[in-house]
Amino acid sequence: MNARRADEVLVFLGGDVMTGRGIDQALAHPSSPELYESFVRDARDYLQLAERANGPIPVPVAPGYVWGEALAELERTAPDLRIVNLETAVTAHDRPWPRKGIHYRMHPANVGCLTAARLDCCVLANNHVMDWGRDGLAETLATLGQSGLRVAGAGIDAEAARAPAVLPLRGGGRLLVFALATESSGVPSDWAASDRRSGVALLAEPGAGAAAEVAARVAALRRAGDLVVVSIHWGGNWGCRIPHAHRAFAHALIDAGGADLVHGHSSHHPLPPEVHRGRLILYGCGDLINDYEGIGEHDGLRSDLGCLYFATLSRADGTLRGLRIVPFQLRRLRLGAPDPQARRWLEELLTLEGRGFGIRYQAHPDGGWALAWPA
Repeated sequence: MNARRADEVLVFLGGDVMTGRGIDQALAHPSSPELYESFVRDARDYLQLAERANGPIPVPVAPGYVWGEALAELERTAPDLRIVNLETAVTAHDRPWPRKGIHYRMHPANVGCLTAARLDCCVLANNHVMDWGRDGLAETLATLGQSGLRVAGAGIDAEAARAPAVLPLRGGGRLLVFALATESSGVPSDWAASDRRSGVALLAEPGAGAAAEVAARVAALRRAGDLVVVSIHWGGNWGCRIPHAHRAFAHALIDAGGADLVHGHSSHHPLPPEVHRGRLILYGCGDLINDYEGIGEHDGLRSDLGCLYFATLSRADGTLRGLRIVPFQLRRLRLGAPDPQARRWLEELLTLEGRGFGIRYQAHPDGGWALAWPA
């Protein structure tokens, strides 16, 4: 890898990290396996589906097993900071949120699954962090905090949920991570944090007006020299069309100085990125880790391909200097190199669906693709 310039910051961003159900059952300290889904009642069934698809899994797996070859890539690239959307409660509580179809949890004793990747920040504003109630959220916050993982997007009250994760930068300065979610991603309205109850930072459906509200919140806390990531869980799980409201929100937020980078997630597959006024918008990072192996495609869309996004930002003004996207494929609940057909599918999806953004993808000498965008 090239030596890092002192005037740049390299940030790794990942999409949805879903370490519950089958993955939790593969780890050394599985939760009680009962589920409350329409078709699956035992979390071990997801483990068995993965084994039927690609072969046996060496249960119990080591904490870093699920990251597979991505761990070596992270070490080689050596980003300054590592941020993912953690879409799983880390709790042993056993009372699921009522009338919710799917519940994810990972046992707190398996938190090494997250620390193995040396994450700096787990975004919690999503539609699974409170699957096991407010007690489950409290245990999630405590477990992550005790493990040295900073969080954003959920907290003991509205002030805590809206507060950014403050990540120190090498050589001084800060990167602030603000996180929020919308009901369109499946977040129940009564998960919203308030002055008197815990919950997530819930945003009215995105658009230019909502962007002004977030930009004002950012301006109140931003210091000279800070860089800002706004991480948002929005939209449905499947589909390649980026809603107009999402683009309006991201553009308005950047125009108002409220974000140097927009980190979007919720879609189970990657969506094409955009560069607006020199700043990166990741509309949908896709799932990075899940237990969907063996379930198959959804209308031709795949959830077994996850990406590492390495964004190089200017320390002076937050503009994008470069983006490298490295694809991985889940097999036996472990990230590895994608097969040629899977890689082509993903490259075509990003290229065809992002035609209006003027983005080109070039082979990167260190693997994956480098982003090229209009000046």
